[in-house]
Amino acid sequence: MIIIILPPILQMRKLKHNNLTKDIAKARLRKHDVGTKFSQCLSTKYSVLLPLLIKEGKIHLLFTVRSKKNGAMITPVVGFIDSSFQAQPNPHEVSEVFLMPLEYFLNPRTHFSFHSTIFGHHCLVHCFDYKNPQNQAIYQIWGLTARFALLTALIVLQKRPSFDVEYDLNDLISSSERFFVKIHRTVKSKL
Repeated sequence: MIIIILPPILQMRKLKHNNLTKDIAKARLRKHDVGTKFSQCLSTKYSVLLPLLIKEGKIHLLFTVRSKKNGAMITPVVGFIDSSFQAQPNPHEVSEVFLMPLEYFLNPRTHFSFHSTIFGHHCLVHCFDYKNPQNQAIYQIWGLTARFALLTALIVLQKRPSFDVEYDLNDLISSSERFFVKIHRTVKSKL
C-alpha cells in the first residue's frame, strides 16, 4: 500500500528530462495510491517517508540511519523532494543520511534473501548491501525498509528485478495489499 503525499508547489528549475522522469514516476505512484483504504487498521500507526529525488537524471531514494518502532501499522509515504535538498539531521535521532539509486533495488550488486516466519506467516526477506561511492561506507537495507523500497522501485521503474520476489508483477497493488493485510490481521489478533 502506497500513500502519496506530494508538496503542493514544486520548484520548476529542473531539466526537462528530470521533469519527465518525475512526472512519469508521479503518475505511476498515483495509479497505486490506496488513499484511506487502511485508515481503520490498528490504533498505533506510523508512517515511513520514502523521499525520492532526481540526481544526475536518475531517481534516488534518500535514507536515514535511525531507530525503528515495532508492533504498529507502518504506512509508506512516497514523495519527491527538491534535488537541492540538504539534510540537516538531529544527531541524537539520525546518525547518517545517504542517497541510493532506486534502480539498485531491481539490479543490486549485492542482494540476498531468506525465508522467515513473521507473525506466523512465511515471508521472503530481502537484504541489499550498498556501497556508497561518496564515502565508501557499506549500508545494509533489509526487512520492511527493503520491502517498501523494492515495491516503490517496481512501481516507479516498471522493470523486472534480477531476483525473485513474492509480488505478482502484473498486479502489484493487489499482491502487495494481500501481504500487508495478512500481516496486519495477525498482529491485530495478537493484541
